Amino acid sequence: MTTYRADHVGSFLRPPELLEARTDHAEGRIGEAALREAEDQATLTILDLQRQTGVDVYSDGEYRRGMWITGLPAAVEGFGPGAMLNIRNWRGRPLPYVPGQTGTRHAAAAGQNPPAVIIGKLRPKHRITGVESAFLGRHAGGPFKITIPSPAWYLRGYVKGTSDRVYPSAADALRDLTGIVHEEVKALVEERVPYVQIDSIRYVFDYTDEQRRHEWQELGIDPGLAIDENIAADNAVIDGVAREGVTFGLHMCRGNNRSRWFAEGGYDRIAEKAFGQLHYDRFLLEYDSERAGGFAPLRFVPKGKTVVLGLISTKASPLEAQDDLLRRIDEAAKYVPVADLALSPQCGFASVAAGNEISWDDQRKKLELLVDTARKVWPR
Repeated sequence: MTTYRADHVGSFLRPPELLEARTDHAEGRIGEAALREAEDQATLTILDLQRQTGVDVYSDGEYRRGMWITGLPAAVEGFGPGAMLNIRNWRGRPLPYVPGQTGTRHAAAAGQNPPAVIIGKLRPKHRITGVESAFLGRHAGGPFKITIPSPAWYLRGYVKGTSDRVYPSAADALRDLTGIVHEEVKALVEERVPYVQIDSIRYVFDYTDEQRRHEWQELGIDPGLAIDENIAADNAVIDGVAREGVTFGLHMCRGNNRSRWFAEGGYDRIAEKAFGQLHYDRFLLEYDSERAGGFAPLRFVPKGKTVVLGLISTKASPLEAQDDLLRRIDEAAKYVPVADLALSPQCGFASVAAGNEISWDDQRKKLELLVDTARKVWPR
């Protein structure tokens, strides 16, 4: 297992040319081949930026996706249109923005919400990330990561009256989907992908935010039992695959759509169970604001596992003061040895294609700060 000190969550701002191509494709002006060519060229551009800034691991920026979750349902038969569980509840709440952000919708948002209600038997149609891993294998020129949504996220797509016509329970659907994601992870490991990251945001998105926990309880769902189900699914995704030469990371966050956030609450409620039972090598944790709480829950992280501190915001333009970052790393080191820490932005720069409301230059400066700070704390 490699320790990547200057890490990132995976998604990056799309160049204007790619946003235009995605809009043209959604509106029928260009075909699949032209969109794929635009994705290829944009990926080469973001790889070059990552090399220039010196991050320790590369990604394709999730440039082939309209949203962080779109690749999986597009690759799996059995998903269809409809209102996902609890969507109406959280859409009815005010959607907070970072001060100064507009949250305006972008034309490239077309298609960012995939059909993800379970309407039929879940079966793989094609590889989830095969195109991404093959292109990075040829062009990255260094260690790279592939990100995959946790199958547990799609329990929101189990809708009574529709999904239960195929699966008697949500657990039955989750079992099939977990098996599909497990086979994808196995294929990535066989391709010698060096870093596989599962984006599993429900731990803090659904189970720590008090209002959201209440909403789930009103729907008859026990958040405590749901955490156990989440942990079991995330472990099943990677259990039984060869671990030599590959790093498995798990990312948690509270929402990151056009500089918006959707939940708040520290890790205290889930720390002992999640950090103690998850079989991952490193945890990428959001820590850029007071909404994430303090570092004390990190005391439950087993020795030898890496905590990637997401101290740099991707939601707002102002550049963090390096002295503040160094101070916060020292604070976290009271609970996790500094040798078991790393640094990253709190989330991706573009969880949806339109991206957060910061500039390309802001993104570069954030990455440069990330690398410079990491080198000061962990010299090579």
